[in-house]
Amino acid sequence: MTTDRSLRELAAERGLTVGAMIGPDSLRTESDHRRVLATEFDAVTPGSPLKMGPLRPSPDTYDFGDADTIVDFALANDMSVRGHTLVWHQQQPEWFETWNHSDERVREFLRDHIYTVAGRYRKKIDTWDVVNEAVADDDSLRETMWYDAMGEDYIANAFRWADEVTHADLYYNDYGGEAVNEKSDAIYDLLADLLERDVPIDGVGLQLHALFDRPDPESIAENIERFQDLGLDVEITEMDVDFYEHDAPDDPLELQADYYREITEVCLETGCDGMTVAGVNDATSWLRYYENFPELFIGDPLLFDDWYEPKPAYEAVVETLDSY
Repeated sequence: MTTDRSLRELAAERGLTVGAMIGPDSLRTESDHRRVLATEFDAVTPGSPLKMGPLRPSPDTYDFGDADTIVDFALANDMSVRGHTLVWHQQQPEWFETWNHSDERVREFLRDHIYTVAGRYRKKIDTWDVVNEAVADDDSLRETMWYDAMGEDYIANAFRWADEVTHADLYYNDYGGEAVNEKSDAIYDLLADLLERDVPIDGVGLQLHALFDRPDPESIAENIERFQDLGLDVEITEMDVDFYEHDAPDDPLELQADYYREITEVCLETGCDGMTVAGVNDATSWLRYYENFPELFIGDPLLFDDWYEPKPAYEAVVETLDSY
């Protein structure tokens, strides 16, 4: 490594936020997790605690314990917080399945949820992923309970409601549209239309789970720049890089490092505002426990290994920042 300075220090000098998406358990129980997170990153994203399901054990009850654990740690360590997420079609409360609701009741429920959650963290959360993954894989608007109740206006409503109770930057966040392709075209058209209607959107989050494929960095740069031309900020919000277990290359860590290096270069060259990875270390990666993913992938997608030792990917990001 060419420098003894941390990832956090180097990124700050380049005007780039570097974050990690985390859960509360390792933060509570592992001193190395807390040490590496505070030393190497200057932003955190709660992975699940701010999603509706974990927050809403019953229609009239909120449980902010896990979210507060993460937010309070961030504030104590001079880190910014990305709220994730106010509106999504997954991780909804279990009681939704039997909830007797009219379209108007769904609208009121979502409005009150956004008012309560975004309002509660008004002085603590800097950025919100207001709407997550509203565009389906066939590039149409995803049919969800929110869409069924309000049509496509649910997206504009969500941003306007959030804007009424917080001064945070408000983002649309999605996967699969990192490079210029049909899905990113659909996301672009959606956001351009919302902006034309004066909907308060500040930025777009590109998740960049480089798992099933690895989008071309040059195309990612082109995509970032066209969103910037709309007047939007752009961040990489959930990055990880992994390979199929059944078709793993001979040198996965080096190829992984190369891709992290290329994306860091893209962020620096385009003026991307931030790059967040989907976990602090490999042992806490969502790929280790999400449905069938442990059987599909090697499971080593992040910058630090199971024992919090820096990997070639970490060295690649640091060297790129140091030499830029």
